[in-house]
Amino acid sequence: MERVTLRIPKQQIEEVEQMVETGEFPNRSEAIRSAVREMLNEQDGEYNGRRRTERSWAKV
Repeated sequence: MERVTLRIPKQQIEEVEQMVETGEFPNRSEAIRSAVREMLNEQDGEYNGRRRTERSWAKV
């Protein structure tokens, strides 16, 4: 696994921390990995002939 450094707005990190505290994810890294997987799966669907849908994520 490779380490990546990124900047995320404080409010979003607080929301991720809340998800960790409630047990939805074991830690911040896994929550962020899950979000990246979801984004990639969604994008993959667009390239596999599925109808293009509005993304649930935004480029910031």
